[in-house]
Amino acid sequence: MTLLESKPVAPPEAPARSRRRGKRSLLRNKWLYLMLVPGLIHLAVFKIAPVAALVIAFKNFSPFLGLWGSPWVGLQQFQEIFNDPQIPGLVGNTLILAVGTLIFSFPAPIIFALFLNEVRLTYARKFIQTMSFVPYLISSAVLVSILYTLLSPQGGLVNEIIKNFGGQPISFLTDPAWFRPLYIGLNVWQTFGYGTIIYLAAMTAIDTSLYEAAEMDGVGRFGKMRYVTLPALVPMMVVMLILALGQVLTVDVDKILLMYNPNTYSTADVLQTYVYRLAFASEGFPRYSYAAAVSLLQGIVAFILVLGTNRITKRLTGSGLF
Repeated sequence: MTLLESKPVAPPEAPARSRRRGKRSLLRNKWLYLMLVPGLIHLAVFKIAPVAALVIAFKNFSPFLGLWGSPWVGLQQFQEIFNDPQIPGLVGNTLILAVGTLIFSFPAPIIFALFLNEVRLTYARKFIQTMSFVPYLISSAVLVSILYTLLSPQGGLVNEIIKNFGGQPISFLTDPAWFRPLYIGLNVWQTFGYGTIIYLAAMTAIDTSLYEAAEMDGVGRFGKMRYVTLPALVPMMVVMLILALGQVLTVDVDKILLMYNPNTYSTADVLQTYVYRLAFASEGFPRYSYAAAVSLLQGIVAFILVLGTNRITKRLTGSGLF
């Protein structure tokens, strides 16, 4: 028997059998697939379809001429970005807010999850975890309203405490120096509970024998956190870091629009609010093409950061997002 003859040959009906299995699986799980439909529609309508409209960044778009009737201007909008005197300040504010948020919001859920994992009372741990997650479910408008109530110069809890200690009320929300700490603190408070759930879920996959071995070696609770739990969380931390760095030029524009005012423009005005004013200007003719060009350039930079961060982390830690 020759080598060619000795190789197993798939029966001709194998592809047909595979198709039949796929159809049976589709019918068996039809309700699960049906649940995907709303998400897929949302993805197609609000995420994929708008990509085609980015062509206006290369045109002098006019609503009267339409998307395809507007004149083509090539890279003129992008050249204008680099000559715009407001862009450096906007980029600086965006980076300060985004990087500041990353510095404080990235380690917060990790630290909180490590200590919450050590709580032995199940009911207490679940209660604390639930309460930490509640701010994530609250809209930005409600959170900013709570912030306004707490920091109001007239009757706000914080200013009342300051006055009781003999101080003068502080106008937190109209002082440019206070905008960045307030924005970063509000973001950390809103998001750290969600991140905590992710890391607690990752901790459930840690082999318990590692903790038993560490205990036999005389390692205490803090030692287990340092030498067992933290190293096991590194792959998840890498994924979360890559995702966070991909949004380093993105801030929560809803919060900023609700929090800022003309007094705080010097520290609160960012690329997204600038784009918002350009596209929906209350005075003059909206500059849709220029706003689209700024957003497109911002997205390209974020994409490069994701690729670069993923490549660096794969070289340093051996794990990455893709």
